[in-house]
Amino acid sequence: MFSMLKKLSGSVREYKKASILTPFLMIGEVVMECLIPFVIAELVNQIKAECEFPVILRYGLVLLVMACISLMFGALAGVTGSKASCGFAKNLRHDMYYRIQEYSFENIDRFSASSLVTRLTTDVANVQMAYMMLIRIAIRSPLMFVFAIIMSFIMGGRLALMFVVVVPILGFGLAVVVKKAMPMFRRVFRKYDNLNSSIQENVKGMRVVKSYVREEYEKGKFEKAAEDVCKDFTKAERIVAFNSPLMQFCLYIDMIAVLSFGSYLIITSQGLALDVGQFSAMLTYGFMILSSLMMLSMIFVMLTMASESAERIVEVLEENSTLTNPEQPVYEVKDGSVRFENVSFKYSQKAERFALSDINLQIASGETIGILGGTGSSKTSLIQLISRLYDVTEGTVFVGGRDVKEYDLETLRNQVAVVLQKNVLFSGTIKENLRWGNPDATDEEIKEACRLAQADEFISSFPDGYDTYIEQGGANVSGGQKQRLCIARALLKKPKILILDDSTSAVDTRTDALIRKAFREFIPETTKIIIAQRLSSVQDADKIVVMDKGRILAAGTHEELLATNEIYQEVYTSQNKGGDDDAE
Repeated sequence: MFSMLKKLSGSVREYKKASILTPFLMIGEVVMECLIPFVIAELVNQIKAECEFPVILRYGLVLLVMACISLMFGALAGVTGSKASCGFAKNLRHDMYYRIQEYSFENIDRFSASSLVTRLTTDVANVQMAYMMLIRIAIRSPLMFVFAIIMSFIMGGRLALMFVVVVPILGFGLAVVVKKAMPMFRRVFRKYDNLNSSIQENVKGMRVVKSYVREEYEKGKFEKAAEDVCKDFTKAERIVAFNSPLMQFCLYIDMIAVLSFGSYLIITSQGLALDVGQFSAMLTYGFMILSSLMMLSMIFVMLTMASESAERIVEVLEENSTLTNPEQPVYEVKDGSVRFENVSFKYSQKAERFALSDINLQIASGETIGILGGTGSSKTSLIQLISRLYDVTEGTVFVGGRDVKEYDLETLRNQVAVVLQKNVLFSGTIKENLRWGNPDATDEEIKEACRLAQADEFISSFPDGYDTYIEQGGANVSGGQKQRLCIARALLKKPKILILDDSTSAVDTRTDALIRKAFREFIPETTKIIIAQRLSSVQDADKIVVMDKGRILAAGTHEELLATNEIYQEVYTSQNKGGDDDAE
């Protein structure tokens, strides 16, 4: 718990002043509130003694000033408390987001995207609310309780013991509530992750859902997940709700007892043991004591919920990237040569089988390499090791003659441009999206990259040209247009190695051929690795690698593989036969 609080406190930073000032302001408010009943008791006694009006007026003015001071302290505490808690939440999101940016793919896989979104939103909101309560109510309630107890003993003597008797009862009830509610809240937050994952999947695949008329099915799936979360939350809240009636019951029983015994003392002692002013103050302090206990119980309930959120946030902050720079990193990639030496790889140490096994492959700088293989043959896994998106489990990957682990990560990835299978464009203009490849690219460089990627023609047809706004995820451009924009973005990096992971699958064969021709003529020194399903996309490559079940079955030119490799022959025959059928 201490280490968790220490980690979270690092996000307070520039809001320390507001965080420290708030409790002091709360102390001022509590002191004023506790002194007011004392002054009122004196006023009651003065009235009982038949004092003059000026005396009453003087007491009234004192009470007014004290009430205004209390209000001022409370208002200022509200302002500083809000500033501190909102600022803390802002810094917390900032720290989490920056930490996530450092994660490797393996780290992201461990958490899942939906879980990270929940932690950045719902969990931070819970911790923000808890922080607000800690610096305000968690200071106010104990102080109110202590001051009120002291003042009630001063005013009522042993009669104040009645207020203390209920504390163990309330404490026991609170402990039971916390013990039973905590596991339920923990389970709820895990289900929140699943719910967010379902929403994310549905929204991203909305076109597929609608094309297959699966809206009702998706509604049912969401309803089930939401009902599951509701059910667990209801159980947890039901337990937590038990705390309030217990507090109310103790409050009213205690007040009945104080009223009964206090009235009895006043009557039997004729005001000598306890007078009316003291008794009225006692009642006020009694309400203060019990209301502060109720507030404390509310804080414990909130902290019970927030503690699970805090743990989940700290998990993100303490997670270290599985990929780190070496102590003395290399900042220059000599050329685009690539060598796999006895490489085996699995996505997790707990995984039962390797995604890649015994990979040995030599690629010279400037070569064009084609990679073929069926679904699940680990083609993408292979190329992800080149830019060190993952680290090998066994063996070594060399780029430019050096182990990829020796390079500065940023340097390596700037020289290895990857157009992934799932093309992603961000909301913004075409120019803004393309400058992800090179923030300093000139307009002419952008157009040149688009000409090589065969994207300039369709961009120029848009009314706003390169200033055309791209919706989130590239929803307002076609699949082929999106692929060509992503290729142009990669070219702007001017990399030594260009990897296309099935990145021309949505363009026609003519455009595909033009893109490859442009690569050969304009970037001959760049190593080009093309993963494709169409043989025509890799047929003219310097070398074609055939993969199956995470292994390299064969490597050679189109003619060599056509003469020696059975799988390549089958693919070639099936694709050519398909072409003949289409022609007929």
